[in-house]
Amino acid sequence: GIVMTWNDVIRLSDEGNATPPRRVERTDEEWRALLDPAAYQVTRHAGTERPFSSEMCSLLGPGQYECVCCQTLLFDASEKFESGTGWPSFTSPVAIDVIAYHVDRSYGMERVETTCNVCDAHLGHVFPDGPPPTGLRYCMNGVALVFRAA
Repeated sequence: GIVMTWNDVIRLSDEGNATPPRRVERTDEEWRALLDPAAYQVTRHAGTERPFSSEMCSLLGPGQYECVCCQTLLFDASEKFESGTGWPSFTSPVAIDVIAYHVDRSYGMERVETTCNVCDAHLGHVFPDGPPPTGLRYCMNGVALVFRAA
């Protein structure tokens, strides 16, 4: 993975995300036909799965995690850690151009939504309370990801 800091995340969300490696765009009807209902609700309508509902939380074997919508490689299993939050968590993505960051400063707090930079799928959020070396916790919805074992 790449080593990013919270300041890098905020800068990207405020000044513009990296250019994606490619673009995948579909209509809402096409996404609905391609995805199961849970993945559709989370990725296309910024839903959130119930904590501890994903089998990916306890999945710690080698492999890679792709976007369920467009199969873009997002995370390597070597960056995964057990956060205890009930959602699969990672310290960094595989590349700077695969995740887009959108800061939400409503309600007096600062939250940063993460989306797939290729297809705009909602993935989850990133927080500045992760382990070294990045200090970041990419808190992802399991239904937004596909695991490919190494």
